Amino acid sequence: MSRTILIVDDDPHIRQLLVFALAKAGMAAREAEDGERALAEVAAERPDLVILDINMPRLDGLEVCRRLRAEGDLPILFLSSRDDEIDRVLGIELGGDDYVVKPFSPREVAARVAAILRRTGAGRPPPGSPAAEPGVVGHGRLRLDLEGWTARWDEAPAALTVTEFSLLRVLATAPSRVFSRDAIIDRLHGPGFAVTDRTIDSHIRNIRGKFAELGGVDVIETRPGVGYRLGPCLGGPA
Repeated sequence: MSRTILIVDDDPHIRQLLVFALAKAGMAAREAEDGERALAEVAAERPDLVILDINMPRLDGLEVCRRLRAEGDLPILFLSSRDDEIDRVLGIELGGDDYVVKPFSPREVAARVAAILRRTGAGRPPPGSPAAEPGVVGHGRLRLDLEGWTARWDEAPAALTVTEFSLLRVLATAPSRVFSRDAIIDRLHGPGFAVTDRTIDSHIRNIRGKFAELGGVDVIETRPGVGYRLGPCLGGPA
């Protein structure tokens, strides 16, 4: 079944390029020229993913992301015309699943969209990925439903994005292993995929913050100079 992607950008040329690239990759596309129109499109016909420009008139992409995240975990890929790490990290902290800086290759955007969609429940995970293991992973008070793509602390659900769930799943399916940032990127995207260490750190911070609100302050441990591993998940200090 073809996946539907909503492209939100005030530049019609960029929208046209992305519509063509996504069509070649077997995906359907809808378009919105500003943030207000994007919210209306999502409400009318929920797409599988939103490609969201940050800098738009009337309602910028960051505010659109805030509103979408208040309602659910619809995957979001940010576009930015500024090669600014703060903007990128802020986008990820708001709940974006990935980002691309302009100017970009439309084929790269289509590849990143496909990678995010492979990590959704409706997609088929790549061979050898943790999602190929059915059932529930439990560790302490943490429960991950690998087929339902849901995370819980005791009985309380944690509202993780697709990328956040995927990252936590990597750690939870090998709880004794310390993963470097590069190893996490390889597990999430495949070898050679260009994602910065800061992006992984931002996702980790988001996961910790969401579980801390539920009492899960020891979900992820940092091993200085090495990387991250799953914590004891008992509710004690990390």
